Amino acid sequence: MKKILVPFDFSSNSKNALNVAAQIASKANAQLELLHVNLASIYSAPFAEYAAAGGYATEDGQYDETAASELEKIKMELIGKPGFDKLQVTIRVEEGYLHSSVRNVAQEDDVDLVVMGTKGASGVTEFLVGSNTEKVIRTAPCPVLAVPEQVTTFSPKMVLMPSTLKTDQASAFRTLASWENLYEFHVKVLYLNNPSGLATDGSAEALKNRFAEAAGLKKTDVIITSGTLFEDNSILVAADMCNAELIVMATHQRQGLSHWLFGSITEDTVNHSHIPVLAIPIGWRA
Repeated sequence: MKKILVPFDFSSNSKNALNVAAQIASKANAQLELLHVNLASIYSAPFAEYAAAGGYATEDGQYDETAASELEKIKMELIGKPGFDKLQVTIRVEEGYLHSSVRNVAQEDDVDLVVMGTKGASGVTEFLVGSNTEKVIRTAPCPVLAVPEQVTTFSPKMVLMPSTLKTDQASAFRTLASWENLYEFHVKVLYLNNPSGLATDGSAEALKNRFAEAAGLKKTDVIITSGTLFEDNSILVAADMCNAELIVMATHQRQGLSHWLFGSITEDTVNHSHIPVLAIPIGWRA
């Protein structure tokens, strides 16, 4: 892990996520990049043909300069804290939608991880709109760590990894193995819903062992659940039962009609989890 991107909107939630990202960066000897996205520009764009557009451009320029100045203050405060004085931190201000800006910056700067705070979404908002974190998870080219606002420290000793144990899960196992080198945690692989119909006589354990061995993952065992219509709830219950401090999930990043019809267990879990969730795109290089 060489570079960590932190979307930052100056809220207490994003400040908390930055602190968690700094802890990870310090342990991994990675660079931090703070990104603030000026959302106002997407509303002024439709008025570009009118004479007043010049005023919008001036205001946007002033906003970007102010945001950059405030980011610089946040950066100096961060590296002034004990343990963070050697962190390499850069700042960046972009204009547009948050999820597309995060995706573009992550691609341009070869980012290995996005860390962002989440408050989740529920009810009609969750169904129709979703949260910014959901949209970033759906479109980011790299893993995304969603940090609930009540989580202030990050040093997981027990990790829950829901998995179908199908071949497309290999990259998630490899990514988790690289994190294990940093934190030396124990992994509980949750074989959710027994999706492949494997017998409970050790078949799932054997399959998990092949994935873990290929990835170099050391301390693992399997939890098998019975069928359920609410996978995200089963994941959160299992996380509580094993005292997990981190949930790690592979995601297919469904979009458009596919996302509307089938949804995303990962995004649902992020919205309702009280512990951090690491979402890893299927096929991510690890």
